[in-house]
Amino acid sequence: MGEQPIFSTRAHVFQIDPATKRNWIPASKHALTVSYFYDATRSVYRIISVGGTKAIINSTITPNMTFTKTSQKFGQWADSRANTVYGLGFASEQHLSQFAEKFQEVKEAARVAREKCQDKTELTNPALSIPSHQVLPSPIISSNGPGEDKLFRSQSADVESSTEKERLKKMLSEGSVSEVQWEAEFFSLQDNNSKLVAALHEANASVEQWKQQLAAYQEETEALRLRVAELEAQGTHDSSSENNKEELSQTLEELELLVKAKDEEIQMLKSQRCRWEAEGEREETLQKLQELEARNAELEQRLQLAEQSLAESLADRDRMHHEVAKAAEIMDVKIFELSELRQGLAKLVESN
Repeated sequence: MGEQPIFSTRAHVFQIDPATKRNWIPASKHALTVSYFYDATRSVYRIISVGGTKAIINSTITPNMTFTKTSQKFGQWADSRANTVYGLGFASEQHLSQFAEKFQEVKEAARVAREKCQDKTELTNPALSIPSHQVLPSPIISSNGPGEDKLFRSQSADVESSTEKERLKKMLSEGSVSEVQWEAEFFSLQDNNSKLVAALHEANASVEQWKQQLAAYQEETEALRLRVAELEAQGTHDSSSENNKEELSQTLEELELLVKAKDEEIQMLKSQRCRWEAEGEREETLQKLQELEARNAELEQRLQLAEQSLAESLADRDRMHHEVAKAAEIMDVKIFELSELRQGLAKLVESN
């Protein structure tokens, strides 16, 4: 309960092979969570990574530790207490830089915590005070448990620690940097390969659907082309119909003039009716008048039929023009959708 996480990231964890001291051994098949923890009860910083129920990394950070970047996505540090070297493979160079910066900050915090603990020990134990001309050994704090006593490192321990440092440096120098990079890249490529396989399956499933849709669009486009051809043919027929309509209009005008002339003649005959009655030609005039009125009624009926036919022809022509324009607009939209679908299919084929 005394430890609190201060930074976490995801990385592939490796440990140096204790037999060869040259090869890396992956601690897990997948990336694990690696966290910095601060133990407030003992004032120590640790790097911890847990795989399942097992602690893969449990490294206490000391001021003499160094985190080394061996590639753009891989870094390592040596832990003399665990007698091993840890390696981390990250997904990006940015994650590696963040972990390295945090390592430097935590190492500095560990140094400050050690100095404070050393000052506290000297103040609480005056019998351990040494004159200024004598060499004061550097104190360290055991991180194995809160119940252990605080120990001071002697000169022989310093020599042993220096020897251990040289041995670890030699072990790091003998490590294969290429193998480290290959291991990290291998796990990264495995993750990318799984994502690509899933995307490929999804794309293949989409290709069949797009092919069916493309075939449907092609059939619909062909039907629209036939419809446009029919409408164009009807438009050609409409041009001849327009000529007939012009002739019909001319005939209609002639009939209107004729009806007007007959009306004038009827009015004139009506005006002369009284005079004709006086002259004894009443019966003949009346018969002629009746014939003229019947002729006039026939002409008016022909005029109405001609006007109705003309109106229907004009309405048919407008309807045909509207259908042609609508079909052409639909065909343009379908051709544009077909072009986009072909481009998408081409890109998909190229990516596959």
